[in-house]
Amino acid sequence: MIPVVLLGGGNLAFHLAQTFAESEEIDLLQVYNRTLANIEEFEKFAPTTDDPEKLVPAAVYIIATSDKAIAELSAKLNDVSGLVVHTSGAMEINILSPKRKGVLYPLQSFTKDKNVNFESIPLCIETEETQDYVLLEKLAKTISTKVYPMTSAQRKKLHIAAVFVNNFVNYMYGMGEQICQDHGIPFEVLLPLIKETAQKMETLTPSQAQTGPASRKDKKTIALHKQELTKEQLTIYNLLSEAILKKNNDGNKL
Repeated sequence: MIPVVLLGGGNLAFHLAQTFAESEEIDLLQVYNRTLANIEEFEKFAPTTDDPEKLVPAAVYIIATSDKAIAELSAKLNDVSGLVVHTSGAMEINILSPKRKGVLYPLQSFTKDKNVNFESIPLCIETEETQDYVLLEKLAKTISTKVYPMTSAQRKKLHIAAVFVNNFVNYMYGMGEQICQDHGIPFEVLLPLIKETAQKMETLTPSQAQTGPASRKDKKTIALHKQELTKEQLTIYNLLSEAILKKNNDGNKL
């Protein structure tokens, strides 16, 4: 078994703790957070502490905190002999100060009360030393079937791509929901369309799957839509429609 200490008390830390506790190949020895009250739920997974001086020896220390806390927390691990990794998509490996350092970045959006199956979640890993890579890869493959070696530069670009396909898309869901609410339409009517659009990505490229009035250069429909939108909605509608038109080599403005 791989002895692990987990540092953090947020959504990702919770799901990692749960997954590690259920694994027969990982021994979750301890969970650290600077505020014990925030990790009371973690006590069912492993012993907890708020004292970095009381961290137990482990093969891997996983920092699952906000990006702004990584550097300060990793500095408290300079004397540990194990591999110290962070879980950020945007931060470089060198933000860590211990000699043995790495990254274990799960490419997924985590909500505490929403169960996740790590087996299908891509894990992007990076280390500086070969022996550390072997260890981190072994740990990653105990919980996921999708493990990818990735440099800090590549991971940073991937994180940006993830913002586009997840965070921005979710904001669009919110705008669609608001339009439905404003006009007495149940948002659930859109759910089959949302699912179909996502499923198409398994067999088509985004360019191949693109549909809609801007894609087919239907400026009459676009003009009708624009009459129904709020100022904020119109700004985003115009920006995206013009981008689609430009991608389709139509230089005309809406």
